[in-house]
Amino acid sequence: MSSAIPVIAIDGPSASGKGSVAERVADTLGYHYLDSGALYRIVALAAHDKGIEWDDADALGTMVVTLNITFKNGEVLLNGMPVTDAIRSPAMSNGASQVAVHPQVRSALLALQHSFRQSPGLVADGRDMASVVFPDAKLKIFLTANVEERTNRRYKQLLGQGLDAEYEKILSDLKARDERDRSRSSAPLIQTEDAVFLDTDNRNIQEAVAFVLSEYKKVHS
Repeated sequence: MSSAIPVIAIDGPSASGKGSVAERVADTLGYHYLDSGALYRIVALAAHDKGIEWDDADALGTMVVTLNITFKNGEVLLNGMPVTDAIRSPAMSNGASQVAVHPQVRSALLALQHSFRQSPGLVADGRDMASVVFPDAKLKIFLTANVEERTNRRYKQLLGQGLDAEYEKILSDLKARDERDRSRSSAPLIQTEDAVFLDTDNRNIQEAVAFVLSEYKKVHS
């Protein structure tokens, strides 16, 4: 049964580094990896392409069930077409936060997220992996960093990709996204009582990965 397959759930705010950490933990353990944030970016992109407003909850919910979303060899495919680069733009990052507030969208994506729970195990990152999607996760991590540190990371990331980046705009966008993620009525960003807190302000990726693996060793036999 899928419930017997172990899950490491890593939640946290945008640009906290949880995706990089989760992916490396999955690689180390030989587990599957779910980037749940990518799903909401895909919804934002698909809605944009179809002319659906990001605040039209009913239209978004109806659209989601028609999408064919797959992850293959490091690529994200939407209806068979690669969208890996397109969904990583600042615009789609902002859009993901806006479509994610709608219960209709979150409900429609739930079954897809559950389908990633395959043997030998899964590492899933997002906002509600521990609280909603995989409440029985073997290990729950709440990974965060202060907003200035996260802004600096995103700023450097965008510059490294050859994209235009304005520090103050990124800071403002992250603060707005944090507020939306924490205050939405459906599956808000929270640290569950049984989650282990991981502050990455003064930790690099390797140190954060080592921390998660150490915590998992404590609970996984």
